[in-house]
Amino acid sequence: MRGFRSTLVLVVVLAGLVSYIYFVESKKTETPAGEQVKPKVFSVTADKIADVSVKSATGEETVLKKTDGSWQIVQPVQSAADQAEVSGLTSNLATLEIQRVVDERATDLKQYGLAKPRVDVGFKAAGDKDFHHLLIGDKTATGGDLYARLQNQQQVFLVSAFLETTFNRSAFDLRDKTILKFDRAKVDSVALASLDKSVQLAKSGEEWSLTRPIEARADFGTVEGLIGRLQTAQMKSLVTNEAADLKTYGLDKPEVSATLGSGSERATLQIGKKAPDGTLYARDASRPMVFTIEAGLLDELKKSSDDYRRKDVFEFRPYDANRIEITRGADTLAFEKTKGQGKDAAEKWRQVSPASRDVDSAKMDEFLAKLTNLRTQSWAAASTNTGLDRPVLTASARFDDGKKQERVVFGKVGADAYASRDGEAGAAKIDSVEFDDVLKALDALK
Repeated sequence: MRGFRSTLVLVVVLAGLVSYIYFVESKKTETPAGEQVKPKVFSVTADKIADVSVKSATGEETVLKKTDGSWQIVQPVQSAADQAEVSGLTSNLATLEIQRVVDERATDLKQYGLAKPRVDVGFKAAGDKDFHHLLIGDKTATGGDLYARLQNQQQVFLVSAFLETTFNRSAFDLRDKTILKFDRAKVDSVALASLDKSVQLAKSGEEWSLTRPIEARADFGTVEGLIGRLQTAQMKSLVTNEAADLKTYGLDKPEVSATLGSGSERATLQIGKKAPDGTLYARDASRPMVFTIEAGLLDELKKSSDDYRRKDVFEFRPYDANRIEITRGADTLAFEKTKGQGKDAAEKWRQVSPASRDVDSAKMDEFLAKLTNLRTQSWAAASTNTGLDRPVLTASARFDDGKKQERVVFGKVGADAYASRDGEAGAAKIDSVEFDDVLKALDALK
C-alpha cells in the first residue's frame, strides 16, 4: 500500500509539472535559438512615425516633423534635420525592448530618477492625436540599463543603457550639419580666393582645367576630392543662427572663400578666424548663421594652383597611342601602330621615318611605358634655367584613334631634367634618372 501511495504522489507531481509546462512555458515566445523574445515598449513601425519630440538632459526641447518623406526641425528653430540621426532615433523607438520590469506600480519614482525624468522622447504615428512619451531616468547600479516608464503609467522597466546617446539628443545633434548645399553632379567650376592668391578651375565634359592664375590641365582626382570634402564637411558647432556683426568672427574679410558653380548657380563657403576651441568660424554665404568647422579644411582650401595641376607629363598611354615622333638632336624618328596581316593579327609598331622597318615590340612597349610614366616632381620658377631653349628631346604623340595629340619638350641642366607641354605655362621638374632611362630605352630601339 505504501508503494502504491508513493507512486500516486509521483504521478500527481509529474502531472503538475506537465501542466505547468503546457500552460506557462508553452505560452512564452521564443526565438529559433530558444531565447525568449523581450516585449517591445511600443507597437509601432518606424516608417509610421510622423512627429518626434525630444527633451534632452539639458532641458532643451526639439520638435521634428516629417514632410514629404523628409524630416524637418520645427522647434526651437526651423531647419532641415539630419535624416540619418532622426531615422536612427525612430528605428530605436520602434524596436525598443523592455529588458526587465522593475516595479509594476511604482509609488516612489524618485528612486529611479523618474520623478523628474532626465530625457523625454515622444512621438506620434500617422493618425495619432497625442504623443506617446518614453521617460528615461537614472542608470542602474551596474550601469548596463536605464530606468524608464511611459507617461501616465506607473510601471517602471529597464531599457539598454547604450540607447541613452540615441535618445538624449540636442537640436544641434538632430539638425542637418552640412556646411554647404550644392548638387555635386552639376558642379562645373571651382573658385578659391584667399587674401594673397586666387585659384579657378573649370570643367569641360569630364576633364578639369586650371584657368587662373595659369591655364593648365588639372588633376581630376584632386579637384573632385576637394569638392567631395566640401560636400561631406560638417559643422562642429552652431555659433549663432543670425550674425549681427561678421567682423566678430573674421568673416567680414574671410581668410578663404570657396565658391562652387553649377551653371549660373553659386554656393560659397567663407572661413574666418580661429574660435577659442581651435576650430574656425565659417558661414554659407547664402545663410545668416555662423558655425564652426575643423581647422584642417582651411589648409586644403589654401593649396596653391600647382597642387591642382596634373602631374603626368603625358596624357596618352601606350595602349591608345597611334603615332609617336621623337626628335633628338638632328634626328627625328616616327613610329606608327599598324594592323598585322591576317584576320586575327594583333596591332604592331613600325618605324615609318626616316626609314620604314619593323621594331621589336617588347622594346617599343618598354620605351612607351618609361615615357608615359614620367611625372612632375615640382614646378620650376620662371627664373629657373631649364635648358628648354636647347631641347635634348622632343616627343609628340597622336592618340585616341588620332583624335588627340600632344607635344612635350625636354631640357637638362646639370643633373636636373625639365619638361614643358605645348599650350601649358611653366616647366615641370622631372626625375632625371627616369628621364635617362627613357633615353636608354630609345637608344635600344635603333
